[in-house]
Amino acid sequence: MIGRIGSEKEGNNNYIYLIGSDKLSQGLHDLSEAANKKYVNLELDYTYNDDNDPNRFYYRSDHYNFAKKNIPVIFYFNGTHEDYHQASDTPEKINYELLAKRSKLIFFTAWEIANQEERIKVNP
Repeated sequence: MIGRIGSEKEGNNNYIYLIGSDKLSQGLHDLSEAANKKYVNLELDYTYNDDNDPNRFYYRSDHYNFAKKNIPVIFYFNGTHEDYHQASDTPEKINYELLAKRSKLIFFTAWEIANQEERIKVNP
């Protein structure tokens, strides 16, 4: 879900959609933004994070099982494309350079969380 370029972002090799980073924890969201700025500098797109998004991606992926237990999550997403959830979504279509950059963002976000003195706080 992070190795392709979504149809709506064709030609943009420096973005990722983030969904849910601020829904349960503003601290998680802020940490994610800071990690991106410090280490990777991707364009963070929150289009699908909107509560009124008709796709409801926040509720449709594995991370939601944590979120519904009040555990802060970030769902990283490349967007949809013609092969989205199809058998035709095969490895040769992955943009491995972009996948590596996005993976670094995820790693460094987790690294920053793990090296904090305190746990990520849930919004009141």
